[in-house]
Amino acid sequence: MEKLTFYALSAPEKLDRIGAYLSERLIRDVSRHRYGYVCIAMEALDQLLMACHCQSINLFVESFLKMVAKLLESEKPNLQILGTNSFVKFANIEEDTPSYHRSYDFFVSRFSEMCHSSHDDPEIRTKIRMSGIKGLQGVVRKTVNDELQANIWDPQHMDKIVPSLLFNLQHAEEAESRSPSPLQATEKEKESPAELAERCLRELLGRAAYGNIKNAIKPVLIHLDNHSLWEPKIFAVRCFKIIMYSIQPQHSHLVIQQLLGHLDANSKSAATVRAGIVEVLSEAAVIAASGSVGPTVLEVFNTLLRQLRLSIDYELTGSYDCAISIGTKIIKEHEERMFQEAVIKTIGTFASTLPTYQRSEVMLFIMSKVPLPSLHHALDTGKAGENRNRLTQIMLLKSLLQVSIGFQCTNMLTALPSSFLDRLLSPALMEDPEIRLFVLEILISFIDRQGNRHKFSTVSTISDISVLKLKVDKCSRQDTVFMKKHAQQLYRHIYLTCKEEGNLQSHYEALYSMLALISIELANEEVVVDLIRLVLAVQEVAQINEDNLPVYNRCALYALCAAYLNLISQLTTVPAFCQHIHEVIDMRQKEAMYLLPEDIFVERPRLTRSLDRLGPEVLFRQSKISEVLGGSGYNSDRLSTPYIPQLTDEDRLSKRKSIGETISLQVEVESRNSPEKEERAPAEEITYETLKKAIDSVAVEEQERERRRQVVEKFQKAPFEEIAAHCGARATLLQSKLNQIFEITIRPPPSPSGTITAAYGQPQNHSIPVYEMKFPDLCVY
Repeated sequence: MEKLTFYALSAPEKLDRIGAYLSERLIRDVSRHRYGYVCIAMEALDQLLMACHCQSINLFVESFLKMVAKLLESEKPNLQILGTNSFVKFANIEEDTPSYHRSYDFFVSRFSEMCHSSHDDPEIRTKIRMSGIKGLQGVVRKTVNDELQANIWDPQHMDKIVPSLLFNLQHAEEAESRSPSPLQATEKEKESPAELAERCLRELLGRAAYGNIKNAIKPVLIHLDNHSLWEPKIFAVRCFKIIMYSIQPQHSHLVIQQLLGHLDANSKSAATVRAGIVEVLSEAAVIAASGSVGPTVLEVFNTLLRQLRLSIDYELTGSYDCAISIGTKIIKEHEERMFQEAVIKTIGTFASTLPTYQRSEVMLFIMSKVPLPSLHHALDTGKAGENRNRLTQIMLLKSLLQVSIGFQCTNMLTALPSSFLDRLLSPALMEDPEIRLFVLEILISFIDRQGNRHKFSTVSTISDISVLKLKVDKCSRQDTVFMKKHAQQLYRHIYLTCKEEGNLQSHYEALYSMLALISIELANEEVVVDLIRLVLAVQEVAQINEDNLPVYNRCALYALCAAYLNLISQLTTVPAFCQHIHEVIDMRQKEAMYLLPEDIFVERPRLTRSLDRLGPEVLFRQSKISEVLGGSGYNSDRLSTPYIPQLTDEDRLSKRKSIGETISLQVEVESRNSPEKEERAPAEEITYETLKKAIDSVAVEEQERERRRQVVEKFQKAPFEEIAAHCGARATLLQSKLNQIFEITIRPPPSPSGTITAAYGQPQNHSIPVYEMKFPDLCVY
């Protein structure tokens, strides 16, 4: 070998003839079963290959590859392994000159075949499979970085390489489940086909460029489909974890896109399959967060929401094809529900990876999909349509709740813009208690930025709130602006939600949390006053009972008021206020335990038969609270004014009013009850005359617009003299008017009866004293 190597190095032009001769000898020895000579020839070739890196190596390589192919074609496992080992050595050599005509198609096919070996002897089978994997690894290393080589990323190659590696990974899962204990594995077993396959797959994906990701992922999806591996989902999740951690981070969104496309393609598959794909998406999203979800953010949510809608339709119709009355597949409701829960969880997982501004956009996007009874969004009618609307509303609000959990935003104005808040509050007054509860939960998630929420999970009249260790920050300027803009809207919805007959314990707990969190997160002095007024109005609802609420609901409202006033009195730290609240609570503990949360918000609440004979000593009195807080600098006038909710256009959408009643709804709100001190005109009754005026006003606007256009044109095009003359005339007219005004103001005012004309025809003005003059209210200070 030393002489042969020296000869080959000193006369490189002879290398191809040496290779041809050795190749011929090896082929002859293989056919005559002289395997000792085969090994010698292969060893010679290997050593020559490792030693010679000259430019004429290409022709020698052709002979070498022909011999490797001959060995791989043999049925003898040892020869196959020998050929593979030689090929791997060759793959690790960096050649100086590129090759234009070399093909690896045979090697890809043969190595893939070896990966699927089913030899009877387990030990030999393992060796053959490992050789196959090593061979594929060698092909990848040899071709992946050389643009002139056959493109290994072509689907024809990927469709063989990727499934071969996955097959070995999958086989390991099955073997592991049968093995007694992983701790008993020996050193020999540790280097298994599965570990080698995983390493090879990671290497392959790590080398994938932007344009090749799709071809590498598609065979994975097909393999998981063909072998029904989405349903247990453990293997599918493991595969995609390997993929996400192996590819370059900037390509993560391409994998997400592929999975979304596959979910759409499987939209009529069994719910368990779809749930598996969604679970994989969820896992992939967490890993993709470290890189980039890319431009697919809204596409992700759009696809997931579309699948949610489809699942609801399947659940209601019982068929994957709405056109066919009897579905070809039996749809199991509980499986569809599991799929829906998986989608909602994935929506939450995706959202948690996004920055704040993108989460806000996503929440607006989800909210825009919620079917609400409004002028612009038509609802499905009929019994089936109502069910579809209800299920869709619940599922989308659940999704929104998942997105809002953990949402941290310093500026509430950006977190809850008007467009979002209006749509969110619309379902807050619906008959369905589940929907109302979701809306409250979502609002609580937004408002709770200090993590105090869990401290208010139980409603109680705790004597010392310092044990709760509340985190309280001063109300920022943005929060004050937010409350000025939206406070009345929030109060109104809290008030009207309290009046709902279908409320359960969870609703009252959510209402308490919301009131408490507003007091901690968004409260300034004005907000505290308004919240106290609101809670006292809720107490009045329970006391007067115009809505004929059940006894439990009335007791719950009394208990809610007690718990909140106990909290706010300790937050305001006004001793007289705290004293009054504690006096009433103590009196209730002696005489009316059923008005306290500790007796109402339990599994078996203790109720009374009648609430109509309650004495004033067990009620919180507005006059007393106004008096004690007024003495501490709070606005006592405002405190003594009972809270009246503002009626708005939303009442048209309320389930209690017919269309006829809503149109003629008259809204009158006293300006003193409005925080902005605005003069609010009563809503006009819509009649034929008002519609006619509205149409006429359009014509008037057109005329006004035309007149303005003519004036502008005149000033642009008319000569200077004409404009000067026109302005001069106007100035003279203005001066004469001013002169008249000055004369009136300088002279004493005329008598109320007007000017008395004397017999001589001269007007005579009789003045009256200043103290008798009647001035307009606005002028009097």
